[in-house]
Amino acid sequence: MFCLRATLKIVKMILTQSSQDLYGEYTARMQKIADVKFSAAVLQWDQETYLPPKGAGFRARQLATLSEIAHEWFISPDLGRLLEELHARNDLNDDQQRNVALSLEDYTKQRKFTPAFIRRLSEAASRCFHTWIQARTANSFAVYRDDLANMVQLKKEEAELAGYKDHPYNALLDQYEKGATVALLDRVFAEVRPPLQDLLQRIAGCPTVDDDFLRGDYPKQQQWDFGMDLIRQLGFDFEAGRQDLSEHPFTTNFNALDVRITTRVDEHDFSHMTWSCIHETGHALYEQGLPAENYGLPLGEYASLGIHESQSRLWENNIGRSQNWWQTVYPRLRALFPNQLDPVPAGRFYKAINKVQPSLIRTEADEVSYHFHVMIRYELEKRLIEGSLSVADIPGWWNEHYAAWLGVIVPDDKRGCLQDVHWSHGSFGYFPTYSLGSFYAAQFFAAAEDRVPGLHEAIGAGDTKPLLAWLRENIHRWGRRFTSEELCLKATGKTLEIRYFLAYLLDKYDNIYKF
Repeated sequence: MFCLRATLKIVKMILTQSSQDLYGEYTARMQKIADVKFSAAVLQWDQETYLPPKGAGFRARQLATLSEIAHEWFISPDLGRLLEELHARNDLNDDQQRNVALSLEDYTKQRKFTPAFIRRLSEAASRCFHTWIQARTANSFAVYRDDLANMVQLKKEEAELAGYKDHPYNALLDQYEKGATVALLDRVFAEVRPPLQDLLQRIAGCPTVDDDFLRGDYPKQQQWDFGMDLIRQLGFDFEAGRQDLSEHPFTTNFNALDVRITTRVDEHDFSHMTWSCIHETGHALYEQGLPAENYGLPLGEYASLGIHESQSRLWENNIGRSQNWWQTVYPRLRALFPNQLDPVPAGRFYKAINKVQPSLIRTEADEVSYHFHVMIRYELEKRLIEGSLSVADIPGWWNEHYAAWLGVIVPDDKRGCLQDVHWSHGSFGYFPTYSLGSFYAAQFFAAAEDRVPGLHEAIGAGDTKPLLAWLRENIHRWGRRFTSEELCLKATGKTLEIRYFLAYLLDKYDNIYKF
């Protein structure tokens, strides 16, 4: 009887209220759902930063409950009727129409999953994350294997429930990069792999760049202070966010005015913290630039994971590994670590931070070999989801392909298939967006250089505000209004073209290695 009364109430409201009143009701409902989802995000952030180990079991329950509640609210028939009515009306403004259309699209997709399934997925992710931590501590994939196998099975179920064309992995890819498919990625990677292999081979024939000085005694607190200074300089608003330590660097947000980033510090390798700080700051600047007035609505969300990764990769590489930017920053770094860096001139430092050498860890890889790390994960995930590879086979398959594609021998699980947190979260389909992000980043940066007067000089003086302003205007403020390709076309005048990325790499490494 209660459900019938509630349904009659929503039907009466739809029939009698104006479009603006209905839109207000829609906004209120969406923001309540966002309140629950972001409350869960706070608990997940705490899980990866400060949660004591014994609290893991109850934390999994709490996260599952909140995820289930948010999903139940979002797939309620009443919200569906409200969205369909608003979508049929023609007196909403452009922003309102786009919010409603995207929410209805999301609603249609999410209706395919029961609240019980969402709870199972959330519980599995919490359990899987904690066994991943234990497996890394024990340096043993076997500790993680069974929970990961359960997660893979759930992702296969998710793909079947979502529905797909041609390949089950397409259903998972679409969650992170709308429109991405196995056929598209196979084609993109087939296009980029030969020139990257050729570049790697040419660099391998050159004298080795000396980067030994990056691995020495770099005290934790001094590194932390330098990283905090860097992210402040790049424009991160500490009144709307903070940085903490975690096992794997990540960015999360609870709204545009509360964005959290994390990093990790290795006192014997300066590179770890510095570029994870810059990378995560790129993500955070995007989140802080999204329109806060659209909290809980699609136009307040990021366009796609490919675009999100374009922001982190742009700041990490096009700025954070550029000779231009370091000419101002390096003297400050040298003053902080005089014993380690006084003997190292700026030119040698620049070459060292751009050294190309195939290595074990994706997050520490150079810009050329990095994409082989991504392609290995993409191929592995594709096989797991289609069922041609089992979870038990992951270490052997991983090690074999690192040897074949990168010429690297994997010494143990921690530096091999246990290095990434993504699978423990259930994030299958995420990894390809790192490469797509690099491709978009090069094209965005080329457009900014062409359209922002004095940008090169400003960056050389350590001033990245003009670049951030261009990104705010051309990328951030649009939220989810456009697809990745539409946004790229609007910002640069062209859809994605890999030639920008390849031209950037060839020019950079030709100057470093003098082919």
